[in-house]
Amino acid sequence: MQQLDGLYKGQEMPLQRDVDAISIPFGKSVTLTEDSVVSVMQAKGSTVSVAYEGRLFLIEGSDLDALGLEPVPRPTLPEDASEEAIEQFVWDQLRTCFDPEIPVNIVDLGLVYGCRLERLLSGERIVTIRMTLTAPGCGMGDVIAEDARRKILGAPQIAKVHVETVFDPPWSRDMMTEEARLELGMF
Repeated sequence: MQQLDGLYKGQEMPLQRDVDAISIPFGKSVTLTEDSVVSVMQAKGSTVSVAYEGRLFLIEGSDLDALGLEPVPRPTLPEDASEEAIEQFVWDQLRTCFDPEIPVNIVDLGLVYGCRLERLLSGERIVTIRMTLTAPGCGMGDVIAEDARRKILGAPQIAKVHVETVFDPPWSRDMMTEEARLELGMF
């Protein structure tokens, strides 16, 4: 059994309460009910992937108390945060997003092509993320996009997050950071 951030792959845990989760690979919100026994698949960033009744789900760090663990508080920003601080927050949150099948964050994996912040006349900010997938047929795009949306919306200054999936230019291993290639054994 492989240890993953204090949890073990295959470790079974009963849910201590109902919890909102993201279904894999569909990216839809579902509620897993109290006393359901889930099996840990991966713990990376601030999320845990679990299996339940033959399906996979992603549980956010702020909901880890449902697994009987210490929750990871949602990061936030002060109300008077600068534009630079807000953009850094967005990039920091993207670095906590992982493809449920790959143990490298989506920024180091080279999947994020860009991030744009816009301020509306109302004062609200909208974040648009341009990203790709490792392959056009990859079924994890909706899961990754929903995970990114939820994490970025932790800042009160951000009203909406749009994740645009593009395939031009196509992703290649050259887009990965050196650390990511080493982590995956792709030198």
